[in-house]
Amino acid sequence: MRRLPPLRALEAFIRVVRLGSARSAATELGLSPSALSRRISNLESFTGRKLFSRSGQTMRLTDEGRAFYDAVAPHLESLAAAVETQSENLQLMRLRLGVMPLFGTQRLFPRLIELRKAHPRLHLDIDTGPHLIDRVGDTLDAAITLTHRPDPSLYSVQLDQNTVHAIASAQLAEEMGENPGIDVLSKQTFLLHTDMVMSFDAWKAALGLEKLQPAAIDHYDSGQIILEAAAQGMGIAMMHDDHLNRINDPRLARIYDKQIESPYSYWFVCRQADLAARPVRIFHDWIVNAGL
Repeated sequence: MRRLPPLRALEAFIRVVRLGSARSAATELGLSPSALSRRISNLESFTGRKLFSRSGQTMRLTDEGRAFYDAVAPHLESLAAAVETQSENLQLMRLRLGVMPLFGTQRLFPRLIELRKAHPRLHLDIDTGPHLIDRVGDTLDAAITLTHRPDPSLYSVQLDQNTVHAIASAQLAEEMGENPGIDVLSKQTFLLHTDMVMSFDAWKAALGLEKLQPAAIDHYDSGQIILEAAAQGMGIAMMHDDHLNRINDPRLARIYDKQIESPYSYWFVCRQADLAARPVRIFHDWIVNAGL
């Protein structure tokens, strides 16, 4: 069997890279900064590579260090997963995850069985309540949320990029005709998601309808309900193409056939320090690579 590097040194290296801070990594591992530095130096001696450049207390990943991380990190995760599946004494891992309901029903839950098969000891507590980002690090370990720009103090990964559309019942769309003008649209009620209020302005600007003042604007905090309201003829909903495509409801139709970039995307967010926690890391790596 080939000689392996010290696992504690590998763990220290991975923590520094993922947390982006040697100080944070030392705190997570319960080490002094000098002890952490010695572990990294031992790994550099073993590999014969300069993994970090050092300036005072600052450690910056080198190109060699990045290549080493990219090559090694997936295998460490595979090793941990293999041990996890073969160990009877390991306790269940639990992740408190905040999810917007429409993302959960359309994109997350149809694929969760894949995560369960790969990591049977990981269990999720799902929270679909409001103000997800505000609760990350408190009642939530991580969240999948729809936002324009995530809180810069949090770690975040963009999961998609959508176009925004005006969506109405097929009957209402037919009554208004193809490419209705301001005079027709001003008589309608528009339905806006409370987390996507800028979508309406983006849609109007792209179509040259900045002066449009609808008869009323109604607000909803649920993507499922807003699409059902549109299907029932309650008004014109401003929603993502992904939402419409996945729901595949023949009662709904787009108004205007134009691709308009949405100001909003789905993001995975957590605290930077929590990314080192195994339940958060497992879910993060899965959802980033799953292509939901």
